[in-house]
Amino acid sequence: MGEVVSEIDVQTASGIVTSVITTRSVRDLELKVGSEVIAFVKSTEVSIAKL
Repeated sequence: MGEVVSEIDVQTASGIVTSVITTRSVRDLELKVGSEVIAFVKSTEVSIAKL
């Protein structure tokens, strides 16, 4: 994890989706390797939500 932003890789059936989110969000969502998430893909960004 970076000091301000972190790169998150999400494994999907179609391949890996990579998102850059704030490190604060990683902590707030309590994301760990293997966490089950949903990736919302928009034209300019990818948002991550923990299941």
